[in-house]
Amino acid sequence: MTITTTGVRVPAYLQDPQRWSLVEDWDALTAGAHRTRPDESGGAVPAYVPRDTDLALRDRLARAAREGGLVLVLGESAAGKTRAAHHAVRTCAALAGYRVLAPDTGPDLVVAVDVVAATAVRCVVWLDDLERFLTPDGLEAGPLAELIRLKTPVVATMQSRHYDTHGSELHQEDLAGLQASGTGARVLKQTEPFRLQRRWSAEELARAEDSDDPRIIDAVTHHGSHGVAEYLAAGPALLTEWRNATRPGGNPRGAALVAAAVDLTRTGLRPPYPTELLTTLHQHYLPDDPLLRPETLEAALVWAARLRHGATSLLLPTRDPGAYGVFDYLPDHTTSPVTAHAWYSALDHATDDEERFAIGVHATAAAPHIAEAAWRPLSRRNTHAAINLGILFYRAGRAEEAEAEFRQVAASGDIDAAANLGLLLSRAGRDEEAEPLLRRASDAGHMEATINLGVLLAEAGQNEEAETLYRLGVAAGYPHATSNLGILLADTGRSEEAETLYRLAYAAGNTAVTANFGVLLARTGRSREAEPLLRQAAAAGNIAAATNLAAILGTAGRNEEAEPLLRQAAAAGNIAAAAHLGALLMETGQHEEAEAVNRQAADAGHPLAAGNLGILLSRAERIQEAEPLLRQAAAAGYSPAAAHLGALLVDTERSEEGQAFLRQAVAAGEMGAAVSLGLLLVETGRSEEAESLFRQAADTGSIVGMANLGVLLMGTGRRGEAEQVLRRAAADGSIRSAVNLGALLWESGRTEEAEQVLRQASTAGSADAAVNLGILLTAQDRYEEAEEVYRQAAAAGDIDAIAGLGLLLANTGRGEEAEPLLRRAAATGDIQAVAGLGLLLAKAGRNEEAEQMLRQASTAGHTGSTANLGILLAGTGGHEEAEEMLRQAAAAGDGIAAANLRELLAGGERTEETT
Repeated sequence: MTITTTGVRVPAYLQDPQRWSLVEDWDALTAGAHRTRPDESGGAVPAYVPRDTDLALRDRLARAAREGGLVLVLGESAAGKTRAAHHAVRTCAALAGYRVLAPDTGPDLVVAVDVVAATAVRCVVWLDDLERFLTPDGLEAGPLAELIRLKTPVVATMQSRHYDTHGSELHQEDLAGLQASGTGARVLKQTEPFRLQRRWSAEELARAEDSDDPRIIDAVTHHGSHGVAEYLAAGPALLTEWRNATRPGGNPRGAALVAAAVDLTRTGLRPPYPTELLTTLHQHYLPDDPLLRPETLEAALVWAARLRHGATSLLLPTRDPGAYGVFDYLPDHTTSPVTAHAWYSALDHATDDEERFAIGVHATAAAPHIAEAAWRPLSRRNTHAAINLGILFYRAGRAEEAEAEFRQVAASGDIDAAANLGLLLSRAGRDEEAEPLLRRASDAGHMEATINLGVLLAEAGQNEEAETLYRLGVAAGYPHATSNLGILLADTGRSEEAETLYRLAYAAGNTAVTANFGVLLARTGRSREAEPLLRQAAAAGNIAAATNLAAILGTAGRNEEAEPLLRQAAAAGNIAAAAHLGALLMETGQHEEAEAVNRQAADAGHPLAAGNLGILLSRAERIQEAEPLLRQAAAAGYSPAAAHLGALLVDTERSEEGQAFLRQAVAAGEMGAAVSLGLLLVETGRSEEAESLFRQAADTGSIVGMANLGVLLMGTGRRGEAEQVLRRAAADGSIRSAVNLGALLWESGRTEEAEQVLRQASTAGSADAAVNLGILLTAQDRYEEAEEVYRQAAAAGDIDAIAGLGLLLANTGRGEEAEPLLRRAAATGDIQAVAGLGLLLAKAGRNEEAEQMLRQASTAGHTGSTANLGILLAGTGGHEEAEEMLRQAAAAGDGIAAANLRELLAGGERTEETT
């Protein structure tokens, strides 16, 4: 009897479910497991060795038996996928008594779904090598949804390379979320696959060692770097034999025939391949080496098709003696690019639209021009091809052509095309055109369109409706809906709810939320918890995660770790990362590269980069280049640029405009600008305003703000409050404040406290503290201690310390040792040293030199030198000028000058110098 369903003839092998195998009677070879070398009884399948995933796989199968759903086992060829999935089906108690529905093709599967619905048979759908069924007329979202409605479990296996091909848009950010059609990608999104590792774990190997099967014991003993399952299937042995055959005395023609078949398989062309095709194509794989002396074609085919290890062969004979398949382990372990000859041969020998479509799918990433050639002839009669052609155009930057393809198919009512067109228009900023298309697809149940409509509405500020749409996507199990909802909740101040959502999704294995979860934790100050999440997301290629991780590391001073992450993100085109990389390079002194990186990001419009480039150029005194960049960044709201621009304008005598930018920066929280503005106000006598700014900076923990507030308070006589502020700043590490605190305490008569503070600051390396401590000790006649302090600071090259040491030596009678020190300090313009040198020379009777030094010091305002110059002139007969000098010094309060003036006027002569 011939059964038809929905007008389609049902193949004979599917018509009667009672003839389908029972789970209990279903053997591994029928399921598609690889043969191994036979044992003594001729058995081609060894005993099953339990894998680590078995328990979890059975649990998932049991759930699928209750609720329906796809259970996918993923791995490399000969990793043991089929065997593990078959064993799980056989041993799952929930599937006892079930029939096994194993269709041959995608169209047969679609027909079989109707058979299941019509007969209500309890069965498990078995799809070994799932890629065979992911065709436009095979397993798409609709048939899978019907099987789930019927609560019929679907078990599938798939090689990793095919998963990457068919689910490519799951990993390709440049597709901007466009949904491929007819490739099965939407089906693959609906399950989290079980990944079976090629290499066995220590526990699995231990279980294998307990086996009674000598083939398994042999595999455990000799598998080396390969997996036990692939060793049993002879995969590594055949791969090695094929690769070594291209040599003199080997089988180079046979190897070339196998290479041709391997590449044809990788193009998506269905096997078996006619001998004529392999014969023609293999010529392009034969090296042009006269020493090879290839064997005859007949000998080559015999060698390639010979059974090896009792398991399989390189080329697989078929029912048609003039056509061959290929051992699937070989294409799975071939990484060289498919040759152009193979691509074009595949197109030329495609027998139907389905094959041309499959070739396009396989060529999408590796050879887009081949994909275009495959899909163009189909696009007017095959909506799936037209949609994928549109995506291909979009990826190549041909947006107008992509739009045309999507519009043509959307006009016929295709929801996938409407969803893609809506997204394309949205990305182009044409939201008014995009929204009705996305709504149409969303209303028809297209979940990706629902989520993308949510994105559009969120960007337009319609958060309430966007949230509703995202929640629909979350309920349907779409990871990016969870991520988007979390972002929306976080952005609208509901961080706790967002975190709860992220935690639940992450715990359930939804890695799409990893990056945003990490960012949320970082923003809420939990960097330690955020770091491993951001590392995980960055390792998976998430640029935003890499950038945020770099920010955490940079804040922690771990620039060496942060730099490569920023370089990775910048190289991927992330302008924000480039800007932060430029900032890091500035911080680490790599100014030349910092300029180049910041310039590139600034040219792309990033205000941080423009501001930092301006700051860098300003520091290099390239003011004309710096100023417009700083203005650009300040106008964009980058407050450090406003602060630096303000300082630049003040320094170039444009104080009024500079103050305006400094105030802008202060309003944005730049405390460095508050201090700079405060110092400017102090210079113009506006101390009250300055004090307010210093306090504002100090209250945020700014050490510079505290230091300047302390000085201002000292200057206005508020010593008690000044002391508190200076102590706080000094405790936070401000050496300058420690020096000022020491001066304050000394002036207040608290000499012991002053000495203690100055010693601590001097020990910390402050030359100013050392000089002040030397002065304090000298005033107490503790000359030896003072000399030791001065010498330590002088050895480090501090001019004030050198001058102080010279003065101390001069005053203690060691003039010869003092003179070179005083000359060295005087040469730098140190007036105390000039004055001391003049006095030393005068005492030594070297009047001409002394007069020169004393005049220099007097001209610079040193009263003691004015007095000493008067005394010197009086002693050398220059009474008139002497009187003038002495009167000037006496008027300034110099008592010795006044006494000498009286003696001079009385006609006497006095030679006591002032110190």
